[in-house]
Amino acid sequence: MSDAPILKLGVSRCLLGENVRYDGGHKLDRFLRDTLGPFVHYVPVCPEVECGLPVPREAMRLVGDPDRPRLLTQKTGIDHTERMTSWAGEALDRLEAEGLCGFVFKYGSPSSGMSQVKVYPPGGGVPSRRGVGVFARLFMQRFPLLPVEDEGRLHDPLLRENFLARTFVMRRWRDFLEHGPSPGALVDFHTRHKLLVMAHSIPAYRELGRMVASAGGEKADALAGRYAALLFRALGLLSTVKKNVNVLQHAMGYFKKALGPDEKRELLEVIGAYGRGLTPLIVPVTLLNHYVRKYGQEYLAGQVYLNPHPQELKLRNHA
Repeated sequence: MSDAPILKLGVSRCLLGENVRYDGGHKLDRFLRDTLGPFVHYVPVCPEVECGLPVPREAMRLVGDPDRPRLLTQKTGIDHTERMTSWAGEALDRLEAEGLCGFVFKYGSPSSGMSQVKVYPPGGGVPSRRGVGVFARLFMQRFPLLPVEDEGRLHDPLLRENFLARTFVMRRWRDFLEHGPSPGALVDFHTRHKLLVMAHSIPAYRELGRMVASAGGEKADALAGRYAALLFRALGLLSTVKKNVNVLQHAMGYFKKALGPDEKRELLEVIGAYGRGLTPLIVPVTLLNHYVRKYGQEYLAGQVYLNPHPQELKLRNHA
């Protein structure tokens, strides 16, 4: 098994198979439990149960303004908004102390849905899809840099790879902060993440480079805060085939004096096949890693882009 650091992720409890839903059932996600589970320490949360509601219970829904909806029971119209928000204040304090690297919410949940939750007009009618679950909204407001996703969106291979790449960056960022955000440590962190950032946003890659270049002229904590805000905003942008081809070609440039003609031709062919959608990203990345080891390319050996998450997860096999 990979020696990648264990992640601490928040997760809706029903996704781990706990019978906490309104109907007494669960929504087990086998990828989260069985595939990702060995690399994760989960912090399970069920806002509805933990704020004091029973199992089973009357189903709830969001009602009113999609930007400020109320949490009401579907048949009796009991308003549980204050109960939920009051509990959430203390719960978020506890979660902050956990040092989470991300959170997986339950799609469509009026308490834990991250996006596209139905919000019904007060007088009835067609619901809007612009809602966010009451707890999920408060969580994202409290922790704006933390990677978050609905479990339903994680069925998309690109969204899954992007989300988990961000969570492993958050793990490394927390390690960086724990050891003290010195200018030298920030330069090292940035250097190792250059190609990964490039694969998501060239403008952010350039701006982060400028921040690091002036690291000695600003207080370390303030600089780290500005750096993290831009870093995780950039990583939230999806990496595309075109962006990855650019990074792969950039990485190939480090071997211009080492590769023989046949090796150069092979690498160009593999990158081209990926660019045309004939092979997944794992193929050119694997070949690059081979040349990194063969020719002792130390700079690329330290690049997170080439090994952003445990190989056992196979996240780039379909990306």
